[in-house]
Amino acid sequence: MELNSNVAAVVTGGASGLGEATVRALAAKGVKVAIFDMNEQKGEAVAKDVGGVFCKMNVTSEEDVDAAFAKARAAHGQERILVNCAGTGNAIKTASRDKQTGETRHFPLDSFNAIIQINLVGTFRCIAKSAKGMLDLEPLEDGERGVIVNTASVAAEDGQIGQAAYSASKGGVVGMTLPIARDLMNDGIRVNTILPGIFNTPLMNAAPPQVKDALAASVPFPKRLGKAEEYAQLALTMITCGYFNGEDVRLDGAIRMAPR
Repeated sequence: MELNSNVAAVVTGGASGLGEATVRALAAKGVKVAIFDMNEQKGEAVAKDVGGVFCKMNVTSEEDVDAAFAKARAAHGQERILVNCAGTGNAIKTASRDKQTGETRHFPLDSFNAIIQINLVGTFRCIAKSAKGMLDLEPLEDGERGVIVNTASVAAEDGQIGQAAYSASKGGVVGMTLPIARDLMNDGIRVNTILPGIFNTPLMNAAPPQVKDALAASVPFPKRLGKAEEYAQLALTMITCGYFNGEDVRLDGAIRMAPR
């Protein structure tokens, strides 16, 4: 797909981190970008920078998602591009014993479900609603109507201690990529997923320098954290390369995560 001012895009989680980098990369190509995010202050600021539109929303809310797509489409028309970057995580062991009291406990199921609802169900919700809209678009010269890029994580394949919910949610995103690509193949909509490793995002910036240095040293090569712009670069490759479909690609400097 050619990126230009005739193309509209939606990026969830687009107010910061990987999503923001993708918003800026798309806008630099002339694409009209709608930013879906919960952070109104950051989202409005990024939208102002790139000449886009901000839509406040929570991916777990059907009403929020419907309203956000309606606002984005009123401003830019039906999107041909959806990039799903919205997500979160937690770290709780499946079952554990308190070292001080000896009390045993298990992963709270409401906390487990919350991660699944945001990372997996929220991603699918946006995919389904965006794809439905794409079906009404006239196909481009090559028969393509749209492109969807999802964000999983290397934790989908080698999750660490405490990441049962996070790994399950991201593994679900990986697992549904090919079936969705097959669901949409006859309508000219491609679907791919990126599995980022350890990236230098706002969340990571909160970590102490020594922690970031240790994480960077654990990457085989290059020995540094990933840059959000590198995620955006791969996302744009998936969008512009017409033969890129149904794939799950690690972007991680060859790291394989240890148990902890």
